[in-house]
Amino acid sequence: MTVVEYRTIPEAHLDRALDLHYLVFLEKDAEGELRKLHQEILERCDLVGAYEGEQLVGLLAAHPLMLSVPGGELRCAGVTFVSVAPTHRRRGVLSGMIGELMERCTARGVPLAALWVSEAGIYGRFGFEPATRSYTVEIDTDRPLALRIDPDERPLRLVSPDEAPELVGAAHGAARAGRAGRVARDDFWWRTQILRPEDEEDDDLSPPRVVVLGEADEPPAGYVIYRTQSDDEGRGKLHIGELEAESPAVAAALWRYVTSVDLVDQVRAWGRPLDDPLLRFSADRDQIGVVQEFPALWLRLVDVPGALAGRAWSAPVDVVLEVTDSGVARNAGRYRLVVAPDASPGGTGLSARVERTDAAPDLTFDVRELAACYLGDLDPAELVRAGLVTEHTAGAAAALGAASRTELLPHTTDEF
Repeated sequence: MTVVEYRTIPEAHLDRALDLHYLVFLEKDAEGELRKLHQEILERCDLVGAYEGEQLVGLLAAHPLMLSVPGGELRCAGVTFVSVAPTHRRRGVLSGMIGELMERCTARGVPLAALWVSEAGIYGRFGFEPATRSYTVEIDTDRPLALRIDPDERPLRLVSPDEAPELVGAAHGAARAGRAGRVARDDFWWRTQILRPEDEEDDDLSPPRVVVLGEADEPPAGYVIYRTQSDDEGRGKLHIGELEAESPAVAAALWRYVTSVDLVDQVRAWGRPLDDPLLRFSADRDQIGVVQEFPALWLRLVDVPGALAGRAWSAPVDVVLEVTDSGVARNAGRYRLVVAPDASPGGTGLSARVERTDAAPDLTFDVRELAACYLGDLDPAELVRAGLVTEHTAGAAAALGAASRTELLPHTTDEF
């Protein structure tokens, strides 16, 4: 068999790359604006191609993202458009492309990689693991939404998708600063990922509608982005893509709004955080159904010490972690993580130090379990109980869990 080589896909091969992607995902060849959009997205990505001679048999694209982590943000390769020709399955093509991406991330100082999976059974063996979870709710609107708190009564107004990024960007940024797992957005990301005129998954949905809350001369206190869908009788559903609020009262006002839109029989909100206050301040839980809970963003620690040192911690801890990693050999080994009060002049809070050590381990993690805990979604003790993490020193998992805990659960709304 001809050797498969991994190299950057040139701009001249973008049409080939898209044709391969549509073939693999059983999609009809996109034409017109949709193909133009896909090409525009690929032009901004780092592209890994698998070539057999001059034939393109594999594609992997990576968005250059900034991902919020506890206390800050880190560079992250957002993996997408992963495609292997059906003639080249089970020949190590995907492994080769991911290996090439890991090498590029290391060379560029990118400590994280992330993706949304099409098949959950594939990516664990490459060190990825769900690091955020979400649920989907459905609300029947045959009666007003019953609330236990008073909604914010400031005015609501509909704004155009073109002006929305400038208006709501600060509100999104504030929400992102409070939760790990969120992607930084520029105008391109707002236009192509959040507010594109047509929904790529369902062409029956309307263009995006954006409603903000607050006085016209003030920054919005919250916003909701949604699309609608109607049946042959003029009745419809409202699909929420994103709802952000600076307070419970603002959130209550936005939920009251979406559940009172005329002709809408049901509101469906995909991808809500597990600690969403809606389920606490609603007065009638029979009206709100949690119909799905699912793993959302899958994370991969490309640089274990860099990732550990790059996030904030919530309590002092001194533990030795033994990490196994079959995909990125330089990650394997033992690390001492010390989180202590910042002793530098003017320092406040806690600072972390991560260094290699030969000391006996307190905990043994595979890199995928470390990713599951990294943003604060899972407590390491839960993974010890599941037999996926080994605790060598009693209390080490509880201590690491206390140090990694975050005020809000990590949450991801940006699907790529």
